[in-house]
Amino acid sequence: MRTKRPNNPALDSQSFRVAGVVTAIFVAAITALVPLLASGEQRFEVSFPSAVHEEALTGRIYVMISRTAEREPRLQIGRTGAPFFGRDVVNLLPGEPGIIDATDLGTPVASLRDIPAGDYYVQAFVNIYSEFRRADGHVVWMHDDRWEGQHWNRSPGNLYSAVERVRLDPEADAVIALSAENVIPPVVVPPDTEWVRRFKFQSSMLTEFWGRPVYLGATVLLPRDYDSSTISYPVNYIQGHFSLNAPNRFQIGGDLYREWIRDDFPRMILVTFQHPNPYFDDSYAVNSVNVGPYGDAILQELIPEIEKRFRILAEPYARVLSGGSTGGWESLALQVFHPDFFGGTWSYCPDPVTFTDVEGINIYEDVNAFYKQHEWRRVPTANTREINGEIRLTSRQRNHFELVNGTKGRSGEQLDIWSAVFGPIGDDGYFEPLFDKRTGEINSAVAEYWRDNYDLLHYLRQNWAEVGQKLVDKLHIYTGTMDNFYLNNSTRDLELWMKTTENPHYEGFFMYGDGKGHCFSGPVTRAERLREMAQFIMRKKPDGATTPWWRY
Repeated sequence: MRTKRPNNPALDSQSFRVAGVVTAIFVAAITALVPLLASGEQRFEVSFPSAVHEEALTGRIYVMISRTAEREPRLQIGRTGAPFFGRDVVNLLPGEPGIIDATDLGTPVASLRDIPAGDYYVQAFVNIYSEFRRADGHVVWMHDDRWEGQHWNRSPGNLYSAVERVRLDPEADAVIALSAENVIPPVVVPPDTEWVRRFKFQSSMLTEFWGRPVYLGATVLLPRDYDSSTISYPVNYIQGHFSLNAPNRFQIGGDLYREWIRDDFPRMILVTFQHPNPYFDDSYAVNSVNVGPYGDAILQELIPEIEKRFRILAEPYARVLSGGSTGGWESLALQVFHPDFFGGTWSYCPDPVTFTDVEGINIYEDVNAFYKQHEWRRVPTANTREINGEIRLTSRQRNHFELVNGTKGRSGEQLDIWSAVFGPIGDDGYFEPLFDKRTGEINSAVAEYWRDNYDLLHYLRQNWAEVGQKLVDKLHIYTGTMDNFYLNNSTRDLELWMKTTENPHYEGFFMYGDGKGHCFSGPVTRAERLREMAQFIMRKKPDGATTPWWRY
């Protein structure tokens, strides 16, 4: 016997609505599952055992993929290197998997879905971040340099897996588990020799700013007979990326060595600085709200320590600067900002001396860092070129490479350190970006901050009456006309302006290598350039100063 349902229109309507909602939810859930059930979705699970790291960690995990195993995949990544993918992790426990899947941005392949099916060599990596409780009240998590020069893929203490050969298929529903069971060992600092000495010390200024120990260091090349003499020597402070190698690539038996030991070669001391920081392998030697008081620390801590440890003529005329690329900008900036402290600079292929061309981006006129707008046509902005003009990377590709290396400016790469040094601080304690790294949209307020604080051409325009006379005869700048990063363009802007200077009129010395790329330093050897510097110092010495450091 069938039970008759009560005739209740309100109940019937309510039941229908509930049933409809349940049905809709069920259909939506099934619909959402269809792509996964149909095509699968491969992913990597990256973990680490307690034997290599006992506690939970915050940092970034990566998976590298390569067609060859001649080198570990972690050592094959780069601007145009092997594909890799990354994801931030917070409080990841030992044994707990961190996931990398098709939703994670990769470079130069944007997604795991775009890796063609095939057999590959894969490797997982864990970049461990440290907590910095900064003096400005911000707490940030960043990679703490271990004296490797802020290269996370070979930084001591970071973790990596064995290289495995696996089958990848974007259509497969597969989980590939990788365990980072290896720890990168500490850096081995080369021992001191007759010629080369090294030291490092904890900087009180930088430690106070960052809230944990931060170090400065120097590598010093000594002249012939230094240990048996008592005289003091002029110094060339050579700027550039972090390195523990001897200054000017000095090595026993090399070209510079053969000149260095000659009786008629000027005796000088050559010094390279080590000042890695949580953003990069180099601080750009200026004070910054994001990176810290590195300008003060170098002038008030590092150089005094060098001049205390070694017999250096601690006089402005005997302190000269040089450097290329990053070091080119630093050597020029140190001279411009401290014209009474340094006696002259030789700046090679300097990073943008004005921000009208920052690896292709005009931060003052462009609306987007990834594209140039020409009336109705939008054209990708070139970032890197070959010396024949062929484009190697676009700005979008370059910046996505940095974004895969690290979010919040923690890539350890070029555009991020410029933003960290030149830009204002953000609300979260990391730098306020000049532009969005996913869309390229430029923040004009940040561009103005860059200009007002670190644009060297703008600074000279604003302060020429005060600093111009102090810079006369001190600026020597070199670049190739086909610099791979377009650095010759901003250098040309500086040169053109200097031709218009008055009171005093000083044009500087500019040399361009026709068709030369990055980093043109003139048609002379390193030894010949040092002789040139020595002659310059001789010409600038005060009356009565003797020059026993140059024997003939």
